[in-house]
Amino acid sequence: MSQVFRSRSTRRQFAGLLLAGTQARSLFGATFRSKTVDDVLRNGMATRRIPAVAAMVVDGTRTLYTGAFGNRDAASKIPVNADSLFQIASMTKPITSVAAMQLVEQGRVGLDAPVSKFLPQLAEMQVLHGFTATGDPILRPAQNTITLRHLLSHTSGISYPTWHEGMFKYSQKAGVAPTSIAPVVPLMFEPGASWQYGYSVDWAGRLVEAISGLTLQQYFRKNILDPLGMNDTDFGVAPAKFDRLVDRYQRNPDGSFTAAPRVQPPPPTDFNGGGGLSSTANDYAKFMQMILRYGLTGVNTQVLQARSVEAMMKNQIGGLHAGVLKSFQPNVSSDVDTNPGGVDKWGLGFLLRGPSTLGGRAEGSMAWAGIYNTYFWIDPRRGIGGVIMMQYLPFYDSAAVGLLGEFERSVYANL
Repeated sequence: MSQVFRSRSTRRQFAGLLLAGTQARSLFGATFRSKTVDDVLRNGMATRRIPAVAAMVVDGTRTLYTGAFGNRDAASKIPVNADSLFQIASMTKPITSVAAMQLVEQGRVGLDAPVSKFLPQLAEMQVLHGFTATGDPILRPAQNTITLRHLLSHTSGISYPTWHEGMFKYSQKAGVAPTSIAPVVPLMFEPGASWQYGYSVDWAGRLVEAISGLTLQQYFRKNILDPLGMNDTDFGVAPAKFDRLVDRYQRNPDGSFTAAPRVQPPPPTDFNGGGGLSSTANDYAKFMQMILRYGLTGVNTQVLQARSVEAMMKNQIGGLHAGVLKSFQPNVSSDVDTNPGGVDKWGLGFLLRGPSTLGGRAEGSMAWAGIYNTYFWIDPRRGIGGVIMMQYLPFYDSAAVGLLGEFERSVYANL
């Protein structure tokens, strides 16, 4: 398997074979042992007292595994399944990144052109240089301009307060709401100087709207979701689908969970490219298969060109280190280290796995997650992808990460 997808021509030949209708089969030529993975999820979930989980594994042409355990909510005891709806939060970001790359392919925006041409709010940015003795921010004009490459690689300097001390202090002083969509806030560093997770892809979503003239919901539906058959992925949850929505929980200090009130969400009027979608394991697997196919859907539709997918899976941050985040809001997120002892990178919309001792996915695999403990990975070298969805805070909770790791390792062990 080390030869699979080694070259650009091999990748495109593989995608062409898929479109030609070759017989779908696992690239490993083996039967996937589903029961073992079932046991890992069922036992791991029970041990960690996680309320619900849904998971899938796919290759480029078929589903290799589907498993779901737990209940939609504590009161009804309705079991979850692969079509249960989860709020996927920042797993929206890779879809927004695909939308932006479509516009790059069309020549409507350049990766390295200033985005302020379309987003004048980002034209004259300020960089935070500390605080006065009274806690007021010290701001100076930015020397560099923000580009789409900066936004998609989280090197813009636009940071979340949850994982950046300066932004956390600024938000406390200025009153920036944690649920704000694409707020105009100071940069935490000059664009291109560092990596820090934040509102960058919110702004990429605004860019898609500004260039296309469509809302992000309209753009996604027309150009990504409908072509992929992702009928259960949307901003908000339609009333007819509310019964499939999995309850959200907060883990308490004693390890127990408190459920959020179960109410029909109001229809969104603003669309967050950084974290606004709800989806299912089944739907998100279709998105992962498109990436594994290098932009192809399987019904003679090309969502992205192969070279765009290749750019998205290429390191865009040079010698910088991605995936390590210290939390300043522990009720929202634990500290994050996606590859302890290793160095992960970032592409255009995806975390990229570096050399690792964790087992599971191969080096170069693409991945990310959502704040309510939804996770996915796409392993082009091995030809598979996995998604696992839970629904609680804090993010990167040790129980959720532990279950993710056990699931991932069992997937590779049972191919």
